[in-house]
Amino acid sequence: MSERTPFSPREAEHRYQQLLARLEANEREFRRLGRSVLRVQEEERRRLARDLHDGVGQNLTALKHRLAQLAETVAPEAVGLRTALDEAVALCADTLEDTRALSRLLRPAVLDDLGLEPALRWLAHSVGEAAGITVAVEIEPLPALDGEWQTLLFRVTQEALNNIAKHARARSVLVRLVERAGALQLQVVDDGRGFDPAALPAGHGSGLGGLRERLQLFDGRLEVRSAPGHGTRLRAVVPLAGDPPLTA
Repeated sequence: MSERTPFSPREAEHRYQQLLARLEANEREFRRLGRSVLRVQEEERRRLARDLHDGVGQNLTALKHRLAQLAETVAPEAVGLRTALDEAVALCADTLEDTRALSRLLRPAVLDDLGLEPALRWLAHSVGEAAGITVAVEIEPLPALDGEWQTLLFRVTQEALNNIAKHARARSVLVRLVERAGALQLQVVDDGRGFDPAALPAGHGSGLGGLRERLQLFDGRLEVRSAPGHGTRLRAVVPLAGDPPLTA
């Protein structure tokens, strides 16, 4: 059995470059497929949100109005029936508000209708009001952003604010979005109790792992600076010169 002839330095370098090229191509394909999955998820969220708002929401509105009309026709002495109808109207109103809130949570219409900046300001107001936190938003003039990048920045901000509301015990938060040197930089800074990022176990439910994975699909990165008692600074950096947006 003959011995295998070793590669010459030139052949070894050539094979190494081929392997590196295949690895880079595989990584690009992985990012493309991952972003395709995100796009499908967002389209499904958009469809469900529209169905809830235009279908279930409108039906609940019509039912509430019909019950209110019936209540007006009830004789004054039928107190029990009138009370039951009023309670049914109130239940419809509560369910309608829950349906609208779920629709906005799935895919806020303001993001598609008005764009990223109004959507971030709406998000900051909504989360701040619900959690009793003051959320300030600073956005410098940005280049025109494809819808995919707008969705990415909105979802990263949404996850960051939800984490703060659940875990940080913060009183105030700053959301800042700028463009520097061909990259979008999103910072979310809070004055909460902070934590030790190095001490988080693998799979910890803070959502940071999911944020990193989402950003990596866009060649982006996540930086987290925090310490117990000193708040948290989250910074997401996404290059604008990354892979081109996916088309339908």
